[in-house]
Amino acid sequence: MFFGLFDSQEKKMRGLAANWLELAEKVYHYRRDVLAAPLVGELQSHIAGVRIALKERDNAAKLKLAIEALEGVLRRTGGSHYPKSGLVENVEFFLVAAIVILGARMYFVQPFKIPTNSMWPSYNGMTPEVFETKADEPGAAGRALRLVAMGARPRTMDAPVDGEILVPIAGRQPRGLVKYREVAGRSWVVFPARNREYSLMVGDRLVTTQVPLDFDFDWVIREAFFPGADTLADAIEAKAQSGQYVDKDVTTAAGVERIRFVRTGKTVRAGGRVLSFDILTGDQLFVDRVSYHFVRPQVGDGFVFRTDNINSHYMQDAAGRQLEQYYIKRLVGTPGDKLEIREPVLYRNGKPITGSKAFNRNATREGNYPGYRAGGILAEGATFTVPEDSYIAMGDNSANSQDSRYWGTVPAKDVVGRPLFIYYPFTKRWGPAP
Repeated sequence: MFFGLFDSQEKKMRGLAANWLELAEKVYHYRRDVLAAPLVGELQSHIAGVRIALKERDNAAKLKLAIEALEGVLRRTGGSHYPKSGLVENVEFFLVAAIVILGARMYFVQPFKIPTNSMWPSYNGMTPEVFETKADEPGAAGRALRLVAMGARPRTMDAPVDGEILVPIAGRQPRGLVKYREVAGRSWVVFPARNREYSLMVGDRLVTTQVPLDFDFDWVIREAFFPGADTLADAIEAKAQSGQYVDKDVTTAAGVERIRFVRTGKTVRAGGRVLSFDILTGDQLFVDRVSYHFVRPQVGDGFVFRTDNINSHYMQDAAGRQLEQYYIKRLVGTPGDKLEIREPVLYRNGKPITGSKAFNRNATREGNYPGYRAGGILAEGATFTVPEDSYIAMGDNSANSQDSRYWGTVPAKDVVGRPLFIYYPFTKRWGPAP
């Protein structure tokens, strides 16, 4: 096909004539019984004309005239065999392409986006990059580049008045220590979504921002205001013990509430930056849906599964409906395995678990791996034996992971596949999935 670009005009025209001749003969054989005799005779005459022109190796001009005469007859006699319009061909092409893509997605390779940081630092969910000062923020060109390369979306909060920045601390809520409320929002401007709205206090005024529901805003607060603390919980505990907090009556959407605020020690002038950060998109990867049809998942695999049949209140939304989502975790237990956590080590059948670099890194708290935390069915001193046709899934970031410790086992029938390749964002993380 490529080398045909260099063919002579005569050779190209002969090839075109041969194609039209093949189509004309197809029309003749399929439709001669339904066509009027004069049309059949006309079609035969022009077929013979193209065939003779090819046999006698007429020049390109004569071949073109013979083809045009034949095409005129085919327009009147060809029926469904006559070439379709460009629009119809394009529609058919995209329809077939869509079917192929959907089939590949269903049975072979599926794209998947990491929403949370339960598998961090093996896989990134949405992560923040906090800017200390306004001068550190990227300019317009930098923001455009970061949006394309990392899916970075900026958030800024400016002070309405002079004062110290105070952080509201929540009571009982499912996500994080900083107080928030869920609100209706938009994804990609047009698609309905649920967001979380956070309000910080400056002086006696509130300033708010919204983030996606799965984004870890506590991470932002720790980096921005308590950078020396290992966790935000440690920072809040230290503030509480030293009396660095204030209780205020605040008017909110729910009415007047008594809210506890911790002091950050950072003051800002009216119009100054209270907080500035980018939300970097989570890893987007391809998932192999084929392998687990032939081999069983192995301990140490990162694996994707459906939540449809995990019966737990952790797997229900605010209205009590079952979550039907895809999760990614690390497989740590197969049927018959006995599991136990002796912080920071996870034990499988009485021995430190093996099969993944993440296991070893957690056991030694290497780098950003926090070590395994006891909790739920694997609380301190407890053991758990994995039942038949089930798996135990845990996040590599078990200190910030809602996993099998809390919502139970993964039915074997709901396992989807294993991660293959991180295709976005375009950072050093791009490449084969760890």
